[in-house]
Amino acid sequence: MTHDMLDTLRPLLAAEASAEAYASGAEPGDLEQAVWVRLLERLGTDGPPADPAAWLRGAVRSEARRTRHTASVEQPYASEPADDGRPGPEQLALTAARRRALHSAVRKLPGRCPRLMAALLSPQDLTYREIAGELGISQGSLGPERSRCLGCLRRMLTSEVAAHEARG
Repeated sequence: MTHDMLDTLRPLLAAEASAEAYASGAEPGDLEQAVWVRLLERLGTDGPPADPAAWLRGAVRSEARRTRHTASVEQPYASEPADDGRPGPEQLALTAARRRALHSAVRKLPGRCPRLMAALLSPQDLTYREIAGELGISQGSLGPERSRCLGCLRRMLTSEVAAHEARG
């Protein structure tokens, strides 16, 4: 008897849930699932309803009201990191670690390179003219000096990365 009733109610429940879902802001499948759970709970305690179709319509409307109410009361706890486009704590920590490693390597460069690279990495975004004036060199020699320092930094960082890799 119960199996036949469930088979009979399945298309009615699908239609009722589809009709109520849009207005409640719920998915039809979510409403159907909630009503099936309510029906199975009722079958376990009170037995089948006298008028299953009427009970089902009422249960769908009741679940739709509950869903609307819940949606109007609930507030999101916090935005998801993927939603706001900002880097998460892990990404911020990795970026800070890379920045520290770079500045540490820059301090180990020979000659005028530490000052030149520090000026190039400065958050003040200095122009070549300002950097040349700060270092006391001609603006024309800044490009070749920068290339030499970057090459030295590249070799230094490459050897550091190779030295830290696991072997064997």
